[in-house]
Amino acid sequence: MGKGWKKASMLDASQKKGKLFTKLAKEIYIATKMGGPDPDGNPRLKMAIRAAMDVSCPKNTIERAIKKGSGQADDGEVIEEILYEGQGPHNVGVLVECQTDNRNRTVSEVRNIFKKHKGQMGDKGSASWMFDPICLIEAIKSDVTDAEEDAIEVGANEVEADEEAANTYSFYGDAEELDNIKTALTERGWDVAKAELSYKPKNYTELEGEMRDEVIQFLEALDDNDDTSKLFTTLS
Repeated sequence: MGKGWKKASMLDASQKKGKLFTKLAKEIYIATKMGGPDPDGNPRLKMAIRAAMDVSCPKNTIERAIKKGSGQADDGEVIEEILYEGQGPHNVGVLVECQTDNRNRTVSEVRNIFKKHKGQMGDKGSASWMFDPICLIEAIKSDVTDAEEDAIEVGANEVEADEEAANTYSFYGDAEELDNIKTALTERGWDVAKAELSYKPKNYTELEGEMRDEVIQFLEALDDNDDTSKLFTTLS
């Protein structure tokens, strides 16, 4: 679907909370910079704070990121979002969203990861053609009777249940319908935990055995990079 690639086990992330908190702080910074420091008037910031609190990110880390993003605490650091594209081993398409304060460092590190794992980072458009831009809304509702009916009513194209989180569903729709679907779900009693633009592969790459393992190792290396915020891949 349109979810960013994640490791099969989240244990690694919990063991590296310092790195995780840094990535969450970058998202809070960018959300604040783009929409202001008031979470009630900035949905992206509100969800970024919620994601940080869900993993017990320190309150001072959250507050510091908001101050930096709003210009209240200027340390000279400027974080920007960049999308890199390429093909990993066995021609698997990959999009890498990064949040960085040093574009030159990040592009060098990402390119080296591609090269080390027998992939190739390309120019703009080299891999994005393999994906359709969509919107993803993750929402929670304790008394779900028919999620597919709700999906139809709010204008979503697809819905799927989260296998790991009870009463949690992912709704997918056209990219331009993000706000409309999110608002409609809220009006129907859903608690929206995430609402963002995403990417869905037009075709999936099916691999098994050693070839699949090589791609997983490549994706894990990208995910471990300090500046990586999201990964999208054609790997099924």
